[in-house]
Amino acid sequence: MVRVLLRIVAAVGILLGLFVVWFYASYGGTGQPFPRIGDPKPRLQAELIATLPEPPGNIAVSATGRVFFTYHAEGHPAIKVLELVNGKPIPYPNMEMQSGDRSKPSYGAVFNIRIDSRNRLWSIDHGEHGLLGARLVAVDLGTNKPIKQIWLPRSVAGIGSYVQDMQIDAAGRMIYIADIGVFSGHPGLIVVDSETGKARRLLDRHPAIMPEPYAVKAQGRLMQPLGNSLFWFHPGFDPIALDRQGTWLYIGPMSGKMLSRVRVADLGNESLSPTELAARVEPYAERPQADGLTIDNEGNIYLTGIEDGVVWKLGPDRKLTALAGHPKMRWPDGLSFGPNNMIYVADSDIPDVMMQSKAHMREKAPYYLFRLPADGTAAAGQ
Repeated sequence: MVRVLLRIVAAVGILLGLFVVWFYASYGGTGQPFPRIGDPKPRLQAELIATLPEPPGNIAVSATGRVFFTYHAEGHPAIKVLELVNGKPIPYPNMEMQSGDRSKPSYGAVFNIRIDSRNRLWSIDHGEHGLLGARLVAVDLGTNKPIKQIWLPRSVAGIGSYVQDMQIDAAGRMIYIADIGVFSGHPGLIVVDSETGKARRLLDRHPAIMPEPYAVKAQGRLMQPLGNSLFWFHPGFDPIALDRQGTWLYIGPMSGKMLSRVRVADLGNESLSPTELAARVEPYAERPQADGLTIDNEGNIYLTGIEDGVVWKLGPDRKLTALAGHPKMRWPDGLSFGPNNMIYVADSDIPDVMMQSKAHMREKAPYYLFRLPADGTAAAGQ
């Protein structure tokens, strides 16, 4: 009996050892300081528009000024999608949708939301990193009722995937999704036809979306979720923006200094081989480590600067300026244009959310939503 127990203990020890080796090889390594890119002193102070009890993740504002946002999925909230009504967060469209019931359209592990040109609020549910299946859910903002659910096949969003940010084309049909691939180690782009449900996975592990080994330093703290160098926080593909003309898709890793782009026409050309498509990706400009992106009609790209707590503007001349900040802005995350060319910002405060307890998050409350004037024009929704 003792011999059997010793063998079990030895086997468990070997498995744990192999896990540590795999984990370190996948997520450990160095945490290099990120080079200074741009002057972080903001030109404007953002306007604080809402105070929240839980950390928000992403935000989408309709053409009529309705403000929708998520509570961050890493905080495991009971209420996932909300509308800001008279300054108060209200479950949207109701509590029933917050159930996560996967037998019908509902909200599970919701990360990003976007409003398309057909007045539909889309959400992306990463399905517990693909274990339960990732899905898109659309709610008609006119009726406040769910109208569509699209399951992403495991061939494009399998176990270990982490679908996060997304963009929708001007016709409200094609959806472009960033899979950060934290656990799979395979960042990739997912393109979904919302009319047919067809999904394709592209640019898997392309250098333009792979993380670089930079340490993320926010609020003066290094992002080391396990408290040591076993796991440095340097995520891959997250920032994504579709230009307003539908010509270019801008992509890059959160932990990285290059923003790249690829033509939308090339993404839709199924005759291109993976190698041929990969060769069509081109570097665009250096930029700070960023989480969220949006873009205006004039070609200005707005980025949430996670290290400096500011919103940056990357102009069509590829020059970088710090547009706006706020003393209470801790980790600007999702962006959305609203009416009157205002940009809305969800400040998620990731250092106090990821791998933190509910008690810790309550202690660090409140959390905030902001807005600021853009330097250009754009339709609301994303």
